[in-house]
Amino acid sequence: MLAAAGVAMLALTVGFLLIVTTVLIGGVVGGGGCAGDGGPGGGARQIGPRSWSGEQTANAQLITSVVAGRGLPRRAAVIAVTTAIVESQLRNLGHGDRDSLGLFQQRPSQGWGPPERVLNPTLATGAFLDRLVAIPGWATMAPGMAEQLVQRSAFPDAYGPQEPAAADLVGAFWTGPDNPLPLAPAAPGTAQLASFALPGCGDQGGSDVPLGPADLNVKAMPPGYQLPADPAARAAVAFAIAQLGKPYVWGATGPNAYDCSGLMQAAWANARVGISRSTATQVHDGTPVAVLGQLAAGDLLFIPGASGTPARPGHVGIYAGDGLVIDAYDSSRGVIVERLAAWAPKIVSVRRVSPTPNPSPPAPMVLAEGSHTP
Repeated sequence: MLAAAGVAMLALTVGFLLIVTTVLIGGVVGGGGCAGDGGPGGGARQIGPRSWSGEQTANAQLITSVVAGRGLPRRAAVIAVTTAIVESQLRNLGHGDRDSLGLFQQRPSQGWGPPERVLNPTLATGAFLDRLVAIPGWATMAPGMAEQLVQRSAFPDAYGPQEPAAADLVGAFWTGPDNPLPLAPAAPGTAQLASFALPGCGDQGGSDVPLGPADLNVKAMPPGYQLPADPAARAAVAFAIAQLGKPYVWGATGPNAYDCSGLMQAAWANARVGISRSTATQVHDGTPVAVLGQLAAGDLLFIPGASGTPARPGHVGIYAGDGLVIDAYDSSRGVIVERLAAWAPKIVSVRRVSPTPNPSPPAPMVLAEGSHTP
């Protein structure tokens, strides 16, 4: 048994290294690759007079989509994006002043909800909007005033100067006419996704990993499976398992549906770890894992997917341990569990986002310049 397992792992590792070698020999190709998250490869994008990274534009688009999905005026999106620019530079931070976390640096100790909620950008945006719309006259206040009334910052003058940049970002992603001002504040907890899709996975086709073997129930974990011991990985993997059977919807970040990267972000938010939104940016999160033999539960596994490439992976799953991978597969299969053996020949990058220190860190693995570096 042990010998057979060792041979199998050796075969997976050799196959993985062959892929790495093939990519390196193939030359340098542009990195990343998700539509709508900051241009080709998720790189810098000029919007107005400023240049924004793929992570920043993806988060600005997410905020805008949540505002539109609630039927709020465009002005609410400008206020929310302004706040995120000032508080986090539009990044989903897992740290901050005292217990501040996430896009808006919301503090769980100040009633913003538990860390796993604050680190979920969709839920954090909804919480911000709940407080915003409860302020009388918020939509017609002077620049920076509504932001300060929500955030109660020690630097109230920081918000107003960022409103022009926020307006440029919202203008790039807002679709349709401005919404009328609501007659009454929205009920708490009613944040919804917008009707238009926020790109996360690099394509709408999802995965291209062959499914099998036939004895694996793709909607449930196999008998005998045990969650990982590491607390952070355990929380992330347990969340992913709880989503098995839910539908894949391109641009969805939960709780009723997910795309591949939306599931990864929500899973790690449940472990109180903030990661970015899209495959193009998640492939830079955390630290690289050099070979499959060093995989740990919770690691993010990247493959080209239905229309990505080795240098521009378009699909991601989470390693659950015991040779299993969980991912939002595609619109026909939804969230499923698969065998690592089926993924191994296609894996082009592995990232470790767990905060638990690795006792023996692997050497960095560079697959393509600009897209797979730490």
